[in-house]
Amino acid sequence: MFPEVRLRRLRQSAGIRKMIDAPLPGPEKFMWPTFVVDGKNVREEIESMPGQFRLSVDALLKELEPIVDSGVGSVLLFGLADPAQKDARGSEAWNDDGTVQRAIRLIKNEFPDLVVAADACVCAYTDHGHCGPLTDCGQVDNDAAIENLAKICVSHAAAGADIVAPSAMMDGQVAAIRQGLDENGLTDAILMSYSTKFASSMYGPFRDAEKSQPGKGDRKGYQASFGDLRTALRESEFDEAEGADMLMIKPALFYLDILAKMRAATDLPIAAYNVSGEYSMLHATAQRGWGDLKGMVQESTSALVRAGADILISYWANQYNELFRDS
Repeated sequence: MFPEVRLRRLRQSAGIRKMIDAPLPGPEKFMWPTFVVDGKNVREEIESMPGQFRLSVDALLKELEPIVDSGVGSVLLFGLADPAQKDARGSEAWNDDGTVQRAIRLIKNEFPDLVVAADACVCAYTDHGHCGPLTDCGQVDNDAAIENLAKICVSHAAAGADIVAPSAMMDGQVAAIRQGLDENGLTDAILMSYSTKFASSMYGPFRDAEKSQPGKGDRKGYQASFGDLRTALRESEFDEAEGADMLMIKPALFYLDILAKMRAATDLPIAAYNVSGEYSMLHATAQRGWGDLKGMVQESTSALVRAGADILISYWANQYNELFRDS
């Protein structure tokens, strides 16, 4: 007996496959995370993240030109304080004349239609590398931390950021930030919470880029545990109830099951952060000749959209034409 149903009919040519397949994510879905530093004409290659750089504000503006031309919809800014600027609270993070704040103003002036998001945390601004001030016993002081996060987000929004993005995983941070924004008349600022952010082994290249490795201990006491699904999902539920406009899953590729569960549980937009370790892992595979980079990137980002992501926070964004356009 020969088969009556032949599924190969629906994939026998490139034209048929294109007609039936879901399209690759467009550039407007991508948010490019990048690292902005003080100084001029700074373009420092990040060895652990091929194709990514620490950029001074003037260099960032030049770097953005082809990215904006490619149609990429947004940028996510991470600041990095000089060692002399770091203190126990990370106060440089809410300096209205700080590097990130200046970058926001200049980007919005140069590229008014580009959506600008700014990460809010102090791990790259504290002298101890944790995401908030420490108590006498060395633990992060949650309530002091959320007061500082609110200051950072108010400073970013006042500078012109379209989206403020708290990443510290402190309890009550969304409510505190929303209150701070409202009290300062910044009611239009979008609050994108790193709502389900795991204490992951996939952040190594990012911490290299940000020079934000904790001096002592780790962040497992405040970031979600990859072994506790229910509590991880509750993080996003609480942030939605506190007033977040967008939710986030971080990392992305190792947590597609949780991304799909989040999608089923909320009508809010969901961002998937395709983190540094996931990015560098594919680069390392391609460099060793073990896989085709373009194919791996297209397949992996399509998986994020299929699982429910609306926004792709991804280091592939600044290479969109090379990786997603037809050759």
